[in-house]
Amino acid sequence: MSAITPLYPALAVDAACSGNPGVLEFRGVIADTGTEVFRRGPFKQGTNNIGEFLALVLGLAYLKKYNLPWVIYTDSVTALAWVRQKQCKSKLVWGKENQDLFLMVRKAEQWLRQNTWKTDIRKWETTLWGEIPADFGRK
Repeated sequence: MSAITPLYPALAVDAACSGNPGVLEFRGVIADTGTEVFRRGPFKQGTNNIGEFLALVLGLAYLKKYNLPWVIYTDSVTALAWVRQKQCKSKLVWGKENQDLFLMVRKAEQWLRQNTWKTDIRKWETTLWGEIPADFGRK
């Protein structure tokens, strides 16, 4: 069940990919202020789902590192599922063009297996609240 309004304080994460696969970047922002706290990319060849997954894992690590009891929002059902499963299930073929991204995915999966967190991960309700604050605005 979703809230009528987002809960704050919160971290919002999102990814943007030009093509599929294509040039990928992702970031995390403080949801109520829009202040960017991390940004990665561009990566030459990735997918939006991989970016959403990595953004969510990096967001969890960020909140844990700074001991912030915030909610984290994503608009990606796929990223939520992959984090719960502690595995990126992308079908993207890995090669020289995306080796750096591949290594980042492996590190994220390892982090998920080796860490616990109490962070409340929630789905951003775009139809109720508009675009997620971390959106890149390229639609």
